[in-house]
Amino acid sequence: MVQKRVTVPILRGMKKRGEKIAMLTAYDYTFALLMDQAGVDVLLVGDSLGMVVQGLDTTLPVTLDEIIYHTKPVKRAVQRAMVVADMPFLSYQVTPEEALRNAGRLMKEGGADAVKLEGGRKTAPAVRKMVSAGIPVMGHVGLEPQSSKMLGGYKVQGKSVEAVDVLLEDARILEEAGVFSLVIEAVPWQVARQISQSINIPTIGIGAGPHCDGQVLVFADMLGLFTAFQPHFVRRFAQMGSEAEEAFQSYCQAVKKGAFPSLDESYSVDDPVLKELERRKSTSHEPNRG
Repeated sequence: MVQKRVTVPILRGMKKRGEKIAMLTAYDYTFALLMDQAGVDVLLVGDSLGMVVQGLDTTLPVTLDEIIYHTKPVKRAVQRAMVVADMPFLSYQVTPEEALRNAGRLMKEGGADAVKLEGGRKTAPAVRKMVSAGIPVMGHVGLEPQSSKMLGGYKVQGKSVEAVDVLLEDARILEEAGVFSLVIEAVPWQVARQISQSINIPTIGIGAGPHCDGQVLVFADMLGLFTAFQPHFVRRFAQMGSEAEEAFQSYCQAVKKGAFPSLDESYSVDDPVLKELERRKSTSHEPNRG
């Protein structure tokens, strides 16, 4: 039986019932399939793929075409989860009209169910333009990775009364503009709780404490695949990085020793073919009597 797809009304209903929303990043078919089968509600094709998949230092170089490329296999993998595609740097900041065109490409070409953009009140015109065209938009406040150079790095936001007031106002403005959900990143849990209680749309926290309506993590972080550093808010639910490295080492050793593949792991011809091959082999070794 195919499970009912997660939609905007379903997410709103989850907030009303107090049912937490589970969200993870996904960039390919294989992991998206596993996440969907495990019951993850929302899959985010994040511009974090620049760091996780491409090995970049920031998300800034990621292009719209690259997000579209990765959204396609993620969408093919899911039967239940909502697929949200990130709008990369400069795909929505120039004009609302350009934001609409780019969001349309993410949905038409990538198959996304919704798009996500960073920023508070300054993005409201773009949000209104997209929502008026029927495109579901997820907002993002707090730490904005695309603006990390202006912020002086990846720093916790909302630590002063003035900063809290700005975050609360940004959340209200984005809700009024039409976002159906709001990611809150790297803010004190007390602030995230206040934001969540002040708006009617679901909030998704990342480094924002337990009182948001849902949580999101980069899948490589929570699986222990990325081990260069561990953000304070990341819990490793597995240690797949070390397990994978051990598996690769075992594979190399087995190949070099000739222990892999075994005959049981190899294909074989039928007996008549084998006999003919053996006959030809023996014939080829007979001395030339001419």
